[in-house]
Amino acid sequence: MRAEPSPVDSSSSGRSDPLKSEVYPISRPPSDGGQRAIVPASEEEAEVLHASIKAGSVAQIVVAVIAVVGLIYLLKLVMVTTLSAMLLAFILEPLVSGLNRLRVPRAAGALLAVVLTLALAGALSYFFYQRAVDFATEFPKYSGEIRATLAKVRTETKKIEDSTRSVIAAPKDGQKAVPVEVQEVPALTRVVSKGTEVLLAIGFLPFLVFFMLTWKDHARDATVRLFAPEHRAKAHRTVGKISSMIRSFIVANAVVGLLNAAVSSLVFWWLGIPFFYFIGAISGFVSLVPYLGVFLALLPPLTAAVGSVNTTGVVIIFVTVVGLHVLTMNVLYPKIVGQRLRLNPLAVTLALLFWAWIWGAMGLILAVPIVGATKIICDYVDSLRGLGAWLGD
Repeated sequence: MRAEPSPVDSSSSGRSDPLKSEVYPISRPPSDGGQRAIVPASEEEAEVLHASIKAGSVAQIVVAVIAVVGLIYLLKLVMVTTLSAMLLAFILEPLVSGLNRLRVPRAAGALLAVVLTLALAGALSYFFYQRAVDFATEFPKYSGEIRATLAKVRTETKKIEDSTRSVIAAPKDGQKAVPVEVQEVPALTRVVSKGTEVLLAIGFLPFLVFFMLTWKDHARDATVRLFAPEHRAKAHRTVGKISSMIRSFIVANAVVGLLNAAVSSLVFWWLGIPFFYFIGAISGFVSLVPYLGVFLALLPPLTAAVGSVNTTGVVIIFVTVVGLHVLTMNVLYPKIVGQRLRLNPLAVTLALLFWAWIWGAMGLILAVPIVGATKIICDYVDSLRGLGAWLGD
């Protein structure tokens, strides 16, 4: 019999078996003192890392918000034109839908609606132009009264200036301060550029409205398909809710504007203002513009009242227009418009301030539907429901 080789101890022979030579170190728990020294250090490092990640996230959010605000400001012309066209399309949608129910093709109905809108805008422009020509023709008759009124105002202003100057100490050494008036030279290039931009936006409006009315269903379906299949039902409900909100906004403004127009027309008729029905309608609807509306609503009746209304009538016009504006913005508008959009007054005021700063006068008109759409989107996004609840009533 052949003797089997005896196992060789690798430690004594100096040669090792590759399958058995791996040494697995046995980890021993550290002493209590070492554990107390290491654990707090690791927790502190984790807290520092978490704080740095949180600060980085906040910084990214701030940078993103600033970038979005800057982009909105740079795209002012495009976004204002597009949103204005959307509002006009919603206003004309009932007419197009009614013609479509009468078996008129949607494209033909949209074209007819746009043409009627352009005809109405042209008629209004012609009326105001003729009224401006009549006012310029009759202006010399009232120039004496206007100069006398301005002279009284100038005299009172001069008295206030003299009394203020007497309170302020005179300069040293008996030297009189020489008033210097600095006037900025009007930049013709800038005026022409702004006028060209406005004309370009106005020229695009009819085409945008026509295509929005014609391709309404396609645009809605295509917008929904931009989302993942599992989110399309929620996106469809969101788009439908935004459309319903904009329609409610337009209807509520129309109701409030008609009430203002009716009251204004009655007062202007009683004062004997020419074209009282037309002036009342313009003043009533323009008064719906937040903040600036009261000043814009005063211009048509005061212009039409020159030469036909005395001082008492002018005071009545001021009281009527300002009173209607205050009543509308503080009572009727929150009750009718606010309840339909489910927005709280603070959110509406902040939205008006922000969009007026970004887009000027058009921002005041578009601020409410924009913040209403923002609230609807926040209500359907889980991570933004807190913001939606804050915007709500």
